[in-house]
Amino acid sequence: MRPYWTLRVGAALCFIGHGAFGFITKAAWVPYFAVVGIPEAWAWRLMPLVGAVDVLAGMAVLFGRTRLPLLYMTVWAAWTAMLRPLSGESVFETLERAGNYGVPLALLLWVGIPRLESLRTVRGWRDVFSEPSPEAESVAPRETIVRVLQWTTVILLAGHGALGIMGKPMLATHYASIGLPDLAMPIVGWFEIALAASVALRRSATLLVFVVIWKLATESLFFLAGAPIWEFVERAGSYAAPAALAMLLSVAPRRLYASEAPR
Repeated sequence: MRPYWTLRVGAALCFIGHGAFGFITKAAWVPYFAVVGIPEAWAWRLMPLVGAVDVLAGMAVLFGRTRLPLLYMTVWAAWTAMLRPLSGESVFETLERAGNYGVPLALLLWVGIPRLESLRTVRGWRDVFSEPSPEAESVAPRETIVRVLQWTTVILLAGHGALGIMGKPMLATHYASIGLPDLAMPIVGWFEIALAASVALRRSATLLVFVVIWKLATESLFFLAGAPIWEFVERAGSYAAPAALAMLLSVAPRRLYASEAPR
């Protein structure tokens, strides 16, 4: 699977998984609505609507190639991640979700960000809904995309590790499901911090493959803890970022154009 498709599938699954929680409603979301002054009664009513938009965005990226869903994904995922500390949770919750906004950002850079001045014309708006040409100046070079994916991977690992060191109850439940004591939480947390530092200091495809396996294994603990499958699906960006980066590091450096995407 090429890195382009890895990013595309990762971004889509992340939003489909997130949207599924909107349909089934999730009590943990209520405080996030309260941040912007939406009362609890309305929060429950709005959750399915938010879920529907997220699922539609995910499906659009999976089966279409317009830039608008990617713009929405990047901004919305960053905002929902920031709602965590704004509602009283740890700032590391925002960092741990870097895959949610880092992957669509990398993909948006790949296909090209629309210029603001182009949105003043009808032709410019058509550009938002179309695939850019190979000559589009807004298509980022390979190095830019590599850096975005590298730091996305670093941040999500560091954020998850910090939450383990802090003793997040959900992680305690996960580790208990495989027989690990609470003492293991900070140990695993520091290991993930060290892993994040390794990715920051060295670009190694082999190391990144290990990160992919590690994230798939640790997030699979949601199943053992009895959580819905959507928890695992929602974190697709955490697997896609290191996977796509490993692929990019395994090929000769060259500029990436939207024309390389399958048609």
